[in-house]
Amino acid sequence: MEFKKEFTAGIIIIGNEILSGRTVDKNTSFIATWLNDRGISVEETRVIPDKEKIIIDTVRELKRKFAYIFTTGGIGPTHDDITAESISKVFGQKYQYHPEAYKILEKFYKNQDFNDGRKKMAKMPEHAKLIPNPKTFAAGFYVENVFVLPGVPSILQAMIPQLDNIIKTGKKILSSSIDTGLRESLVAEGLSRLQDKYKNIDIGSYPYFKEKPGTVLVLRTTEKELLKKCEEEVKKLVLSLS
Repeated sequence: MEFKKEFTAGIIIIGNEILSGRTVDKNTSFIATWLNDRGISVEETRVIPDKEKIIIDTVRELKRKFAYIFTTGGIGPTHDDITAESISKVFGQKYQYHPEAYKILEKFYKNQDFNDGRKKMAKMPEHAKLIPNPKTFAAGFYVENVFVLPGVPSILQAMIPQLDNIIKTGKKILSSSIDTGLRESLVAEGLSRLQDKYKNIDIGSYPYFKEKPGTVLVLRTTEKELLKKCEEEVKKLVLSLS
């Protein structure tokens, strides 16, 4: 199943802590599920380090390929939080304090030390538009089709709904999971025939080993009736092989 470019997205997870294994990435799954519910297919995900050139090159490449790019991580108060400055360079914009973001943080920290690190969270590309942060008030931002979000999952999850009126949505991507209880090699041939028949459905095969080997089949499409028909045929296939 192919999606029109206007309904595609890429996700860039930025952070040395993800690559080192110290932190588990929970953001990809949340963002992808949220996008699927809005008819947008995540076509590619990359995990990259906190290195300016890699961030710039990756964002430049993916923002041309897909309608939307979501980055997570690297917009905090410390020296290694370089995502906002890197995005500024992607678009050739000044890296500066965003007046509204600065005021929000200044108010939030009025009875505390509003130090340089906290002020840094208000710096972003000069023409950035804010993504409000209802949890910690340090806003995310977007420029054109690039949406820049924090890496902390609970904060990201509180911010994502703010984008509902910004992104263009398509038909919801529907899915069905079928646990065959069979080895992947047994269903492979029949599954290939079904994929050729149902070109508007993505059929994924995911083997597992619990007490014995098995395979879960996942069907994805935006067409409800087509999904039902394919699901019925998959179940018939499984029954014939059991």
